[in-house]
Amino acid sequence: MRSFPLPIALTARLSPVVVLAAAGWALSSGSPAAPEAADKPAEKTKTQSASAPSQTQAAKTYAAAPAPCGSIAEKSVKSLVPGAKTAGKEIQSTDSKLRRTCSWNALKGYEYRWLDVSFEVLESDEAAERSYQGRLEDKSGGGAVPGLGDAAYSVVNLTTEDKQQTREGVVVARASNALVIVTYNGSDFESKKAPGTDEINKGAIKAAKEAVAALEKNRN
Repeated sequence: MRSFPLPIALTARLSPVVVLAAAGWALSSGSPAAPEAADKPAEKTKTQSASAPSQTQAAKTYAAAPAPCGSIAEKSVKSLVPGAKTAGKEIQSTDSKLRRTCSWNALKGYEYRWLDVSFEVLESDEAAERSYQGRLEDKSGGGAVPGLGDAAYSVVNLTTEDKQQTREGVVVARASNALVIVTYNGSDFESKKAPGTDEINKGAIKAAKEAVAALEKNRN
């Protein structure tokens, strides 16, 4: 079989970078005058109240990202990325507790497929919602995916480079304070054509559903 060079768009992938912003707080107190004996219980209660976490601080549903390479079933990997190693390859992250990504890709015959699954854990549901909405602003021509997490959106785009077509589908889903991002694309290096929109969109949604289900198993 002849060797076909992959398009630059398919071989250049950006490693995810996540910067964790952490906040801390400290308590300090002076040296109070010796209270009357009758005041000691009240003073103790005041100290306990100051030391306790805020009652209004909401607990995070997800504290860490699950293992991404185990989020997609082997049979799904074989179907979506024929010829790929089902174990996948995890992409290095600056903070694997908050962001993790796994990638599968293979060229079988002239058919090339690439699948990425990423998990991002944010500090709150509100932060995740803002990130979700921000991602949608960069997409156009897609639509909502009902029944996937708290909200989900999919979009499929076609690109052409050196007369080679590539079709890519992206699904972004939010579940509480976490995001699931799936990217799935493909090309045919013999015909120079890309797989159909329906095939790519359904493949991306299938992977996203499995990834969200894996995330939900990781609830606090």
